[in-house]
Amino acid sequence: MAMISSLLIANRGEIARRIIRTAKRLGIRTIAVYSDADADMPFVREADEAVHIGPAAARESYLVQSKILEAAKATNAAAIHPGYGFLSENASFAEAVQAAGIVWVGAPPSAIRAMGQKDAAKELMIKAGVPVTPGYVGDNQEPAHLHAEAGKIGYPVLIKAVAGGGGKGMRKVEASGEFIDALASCQREAAASFGDERVLIEKYITGPRHIEVQVFGDTHGNAVHLFERDCSLQRRHQKVIEEAPAPGMDEATRAALCAVAVKAALAINYVGAGTIEFIADASEGLRADRIWFMEMNTRLQVEHPVTEAITGQDLVEWQLRVASGEKIPLRQDQLSINGWAMEARLYAENPATGFLPSIGPLDRLRFPAGIRIDSGVEEGGEVTPFYDPMIAKIITHAPTRPAAAAKLAAACAALEVWPVKTNAGFLARTAANADFIAASIDTGFIERHSEKLVAGTEPSAPVLQAAAHALLPVGSTDPWSALTGLRIAAAPDTRIAVDIAGSTHVVTLEGKTPAYTTAGDVLFIQGEAWEYGLASADHAAGGAAASDGAILSPMPGRIIAVHAAEGDVVKKGQRLLVLEAMKMEQQLLAPFDGVVKTFTAKLDAQIAEGVLLALIEKEA
Repeated sequence: MAMISSLLIANRGEIARRIIRTAKRLGIRTIAVYSDADADMPFVREADEAVHIGPAAARESYLVQSKILEAAKATNAAAIHPGYGFLSENASFAEAVQAAGIVWVGAPPSAIRAMGQKDAAKELMIKAGVPVTPGYVGDNQEPAHLHAEAGKIGYPVLIKAVAGGGGKGMRKVEASGEFIDALASCQREAAASFGDERVLIEKYITGPRHIEVQVFGDTHGNAVHLFERDCSLQRRHQKVIEEAPAPGMDEATRAALCAVAVKAALAINYVGAGTIEFIADASEGLRADRIWFMEMNTRLQVEHPVTEAITGQDLVEWQLRVASGEKIPLRQDQLSINGWAMEARLYAENPATGFLPSIGPLDRLRFPAGIRIDSGVEEGGEVTPFYDPMIAKIITHAPTRPAAAAKLAAACAALEVWPVKTNAGFLARTAANADFIAASIDTGFIERHSEKLVAGTEPSAPVLQAAAHALLPVGSTDPWSALTGLRIAAAPDTRIAVDIAGSTHVVTLEGKTPAYTTAGDVLFIQGEAWEYGLASADHAAGGAAASDGAILSPMPGRIIAVHAAEGDVVKKGQRLLVLEAMKMEQQLLAPFDGVVKTFTAKLDAQIAEGVLLALIEKEA
């Protein structure tokens, strides 16, 4: 068969751009659909055609099947690619696409249905000889029966909604006495999220690893795997960093696991890209007899770039070729692993406030060079409240795992995003964490290390050093314009009062400072962004001073009177010195009762704005 001639992408943002990129390389005409909120998004411009499908809310645009089909018919689209999310695993939509005579670039509707319900999927896998997590899957949903089954399995157990996903409708139960309340809570959440309150029960695995296998099938009865990924680094059941291959996976275990994944795909006559997800008890290392089937995702995964990196294959191209009726591009013996790849999900969220989403304009959005970036937005764009807040996927590839981790940490640390808050610093610290580098990981890794991974709201010492150094005039040797204090016939004062994060900090300059960049009044360092500047004149002029006792020059001028010295005991409002500037005199006063810890002001000295002139310590 000939390659499909035109393709409508029933999705948005990063995955739409990703699909467009490959389709154009293959000479396929691309068609985007977009909502009101996405009219100016890059994917709309990059497609050959674009069709408006409604308001910003997904339920009124991207999730309306009739609008997608109407757009496809109006543009004579030969095929529809659903991407991931939205309608990608909707069997009725897939059937409607096929009924309209349009090629569906996705899993067969029968496979979507077979894998869509966790309980039915597990029963099917058991029949196919695929090992599943010990547990209960059944029609009897009476609380007493479920409670009894949990007792047979042994605590702790995990209650999971059969129609669940994304961590919704899931509860861990430590003891029998907690089961009934946890079950009721899980059922309520499942009913609200999925319209189905049925649950299954699984043995809770201590120290679990989340490992998944990329599978691919075609319409000629062939199926292969493209090896495994490790997605254990999660926060509230949401993946944060993925990698391929899985650390600690020996060849024998890999062969057994991947063979099982292919068996699962063949059992449902699978076509296209899919992922078989497993849970592993890695308490004694990865072993084939301690890895169990969890679920199948019947679509392309967000983390597919790491598989592409280690195999050298374009999975979207494979999808399009298979959808066009071709056989899988390579045999199993032609596929091999090359090096190590990692992917971090850059989100518009604020780790310091419990990872709450952050929306707004992207006045600055700069990515490091030399690595793969899959992003749906660009500088000058906006993060809206209507969709998933992922800004980009940061993907690194290197010969070894430590090298891939180092590249990922450096890349995340070099990200520049403003004014939207992001998790870049959190990602950089995670990738640089010693336990992560040592592959001492499981799904509880982030929770255990949260204190080290999540920065506080106050700037760290490296941030303060970078801000102080950034305020120094580049290459200046003129003592009159320096921002540090000048002492005649004495060593220079190396302190600068910096306004950052809403407060003033007196920073003693050190010779070495971490890498940073600036843009206007924003400092970018270690993946974080900070608004900074010289301490304002309000901290000194007219008797006002920084709450920490720093007395700063409100403007450039000459010191015409000195009324204090280091070691003096002073009272609030007591005159310390007088500055002449713009033919006016400014009296600088003590902000509170205390002791003059530092006094750098010299009679007749010319000073610049923002220079620290005195530091008062409160009396004990």
